[in-house]
Amino acid sequence: MAGLGLSLGLAGCGSGGGADQTTTLTYWASNQAASQEQDKQILQPELDKFRQRTGITVEVEVIPWSDLLNRILAATSSGEGPDVVNIGNTWSASLQATGAFTAFDDATLAKVGGRDRFLASSLASTGAVGQPPASVPVYGLSYGLFYNKKLFAEAGITAPPSTWDELVTVATALTKPDQQRWGLGILGSSYTENAHFAYLLGRQHGAELFDGDTPRFDSPQMVAAVRQYVDLLATHEVVNPSNAEYLNDVQILSDFAAGKTAMVMIQNNAVANLRTIGMPEADYGVVPIPMTDPLPAGGKRVNSHVAGVNLGVFANSDNPGGAMTFVEFLTSPEEQKILNHAFGTLPVVPDAYTDPAFQTPTIETFRSVLADTAEPLPMIPQEAQFETLIGAALKDLLARAASGQPVDDATIHDKLATANEQMKSAG
Repeated sequence: MAGLGLSLGLAGCGSGGGADQTTTLTYWASNQAASQEQDKQILQPELDKFRQRTGITVEVEVIPWSDLLNRILAATSSGEGPDVVNIGNTWSASLQATGAFTAFDDATLAKVGGRDRFLASSLASTGAVGQPPASVPVYGLSYGLFYNKKLFAEAGITAPPSTWDELVTVATALTKPDQQRWGLGILGSSYTENAHFAYLLGRQHGAELFDGDTPRFDSPQMVAAVRQYVDLLATHEVVNPSNAEYLNDVQILSDFAAGKTAMVMIQNNAVANLRTIGMPEADYGVVPIPMTDPLPAGGKRVNSHVAGVNLGVFANSDNPGGAMTFVEFLTSPEEQKILNHAFGTLPVVPDAYTDPAFQTPTIETFRSVLADTAEPLPMIPQEAQFETLIGAALKDLLARAASGQPVDDATIHDKLATANEQMKSAG
């Protein structure tokens, strides 16, 4: 990819080294599988297929989620980056605002199958409202509660929890610290996971995170929402304190598969990761994440954001036509069936759901959540900053709880107020 021209006024040579830019693309793929190596094993046959069909070689680098946003932002500033990149769909408007990505107006969308190729909910999380999308969907995701059937049966629990109070009660019954077993696992060091739970619980409490461009992170509703999440570790003690340092899915899923954790709240790509770890689908169940019942005044029935992964094309790609051909390939019904099945994600094109692999009860649960009780994170330029600041605040609060320090409303408010001021300063 060549250096960024655009309104950023940047210059520089692109990635790809001495390779023929007309027949080579660089692609940054997000880490979807249990390991970066497994991602490559899944992707490479499809990249080989693409080369055989088009003559274009795709050089792929799989990047962990913990590094991906910073890598992309560095590329938008330096001009050194890929032709095509996976982005978390919640970052769409933030990255759109850099001016570094090709806009998918109607003519450009037509090159990759047209607007009607994609699920409307997934396409809604591709950029700011009223502007052409800055990306297109490739993998669909939503949250659910995974529970270990064997541990439930051993404890005499006949049904998964359906309310938040029941979740705490069941998690408490299943927590046996002397046996190194805990009721619930969380990713306490993942700023993205922390931000997602702050958002969805905040919406259940009636929080509005922004008033126009003004952040409202420290509202009483947000304090209550964050308290609800942190209390899983701080007050209810159903989370292993070591989870405050957990950063990636494999850590909590390994504990779940080993029977060290009875439940996890995680996105549907955990299905493929559990398969890789060796836990068959028959050993666990999946239900929507339980909500507070009744909801607080003004609360919304939200237990997931419209999650997923999009494809962006850098506007200064040396091979824009090849990049669009590659996007069209990855979003074709054929590849959607192959890749989403391998990664345990949801197809973002309706035609892929004809495959029996996407007609299981587990997939139907996640599809239902995505359709009925999921809400997009704010599609505003400041969204990535929101995730970073709120996620870091929760990380600090969870670390404090894990070390045995008290976490009360005042402590939570102070952390959120600091994040609020940082957000205002960032503009």
